[in-house]
Amino acid sequence: MTSSRVQILAMLLAEQRAVTHHEIEERLRNTHRLDRVTLYRVLEWLNDKCFVHKVVSDDRAWRFRANTHIYPHQHAHFECMRCTTVICLDEMKVEYDRPLPAGYRSQEIELTVKGLCAECT
Repeated sequence: MTSSRVQILAMLLAEQRAVTHHEIEERLRNTHRLDRVTLYRVLEWLNDKCFVHKVVSDDRAWRFRANTHIYPHQHAHFECMRCTTVICLDEMKVEYDRPLPAGYRSQEIELTVKGLCAECT
C-alpha cells in the first residue's frame, strides 16, 4: 500500500456517502497533493481490490464509497434528484433469480432508488 492509497482509503472510510473524484481532490487538497491521473489510478486500484465500490449517477459522475464489509455484496443505492447525494442502501440486497438467455452470464446488478434525501424534503 502506498501512502496515496492509504490516504484516499482513510478519507473514504470517514465519509457517510459516496463521493466524486472532485470531492476527494477537495478533501485531500491541504493534506496530500495528488494529480488527477494518480487519483484515478488509485481509485481504480482500490476498486479492483474490492476496498471501494463505484456507482454512476444521472450526472454521469463516478462516485466512490469504501466497502465496510469483509465480503462486499451487491446492494442498492439511493440518489437524491435535487442535490445528487448518493448513499448505499446496504441492507437492500440486489438479487436476480430469473434465467438469462442461453449463453449469457450475469456479473453485476445495479439498482438505484431515486427521490429526495432527508435534507431536500
